[in-house]
Amino acid sequence: MPARYVQPLRILIQFCFLGFILWVGVRFYQFVLHIRSGGLTAFVPRPDGIEGFLPISGLLGTASWLKGGGINVIHPAAVVIFLTVLAGALLLRRSFCSWICPVSVVSECSWKAGFKLLRRNPRLPRWLDLPLRGVKYLLMAFFVYSVAVAMSPAALEAFIYSDYHKLADVRLMDFFLHLSPVALGVILTLLLLSFFLKNPFCRYLCPYGALLGMLAMLSPLRVTRNTERCVSCGVCSQVCPTFIDVMHTTSVSSPECIGCWRCVSHCRFNQALSMRAAGRFAVPGFVFALLVIAVFWGGSLAGKWSGHWQTALDIGEYRRLLGR
Repeated sequence: MPARYVQPLRILIQFCFLGFILWVGVRFYQFVLHIRSGGLTAFVPRPDGIEGFLPISGLLGTASWLKGGGINVIHPAAVVIFLTVLAGALLLRRSFCSWICPVSVVSECSWKAGFKLLRRNPRLPRWLDLPLRGVKYLLMAFFVYSVAVAMSPAALEAFIYSDYHKLADVRLMDFFLHLSPVALGVILTLLLLSFFLKNPFCRYLCPYGALLGMLAMLSPLRVTRNTERCVSCGVCSQVCPTFIDVMHTTSVSSPECIGCWRCVSHCRFNQALSMRAAGRFAVPGFVFALLVIAVFWGGSLAGKWSGHWQTALDIGEYRRLLGR
């Protein structure tokens, strides 16, 4: 498959995952509505994939597991999905950010719409862009330290099995269903900024992306430039959504690289750019796409086969927690 076809394929995969995520959200809403209505609405089984929206729970569960507590039975799928995303970063760079994450899909659609209207996406000056990029790493350090370092095994277990954490999925749903004026203002501001800037939330505020970026630096896959074929036209640097100066590198190791293949896809001269494993073996775009699906779908299958997927909370416990 020619590299130029990777972008349509990536966008197709993005929207397939977005559709699946929305379906999971609707099914979970119906599950909660059945309980809150006292059984007046049709019963819908709780979709375990909803725990993909709980990365903090995944971090809590992973920290507890690493400290000898095992994978908890409250939100086990959150742990499995969290570990799968981390594994994806180690193997396939930050492909989660550019191929699967629903926030990234919305943000990318926004800045592309802005580009079509304004014919450009402004870039913040370096003196402002650099410190703002540091914010997501500070947030990442805060969450990792607060959960994985500061909390003892006993404290982790107590929180994980608390009623508060048991309802983490419902609380998140209620947060978005009943947005406060402040939360709504923040979301609308980020959407507006996304129309002008490329991925402002992902670039400056997402601690999840920061963690994946750090792990992705260890990935064997990197965009590699053949200096003998390259004519230094600069297109690769222009189309990079994270503003990496691809034209002046031989191997892209930056934690900001999201593995979107835009630079490779837009390289039209002598295939000067390619995605390579260990700097030697070229990985075709179609193979990369299959690997993305295999890793993220395979992680959920592994969780199911190992018995670490379905929550131990039954509908009776949800009724107690929700006061029904």
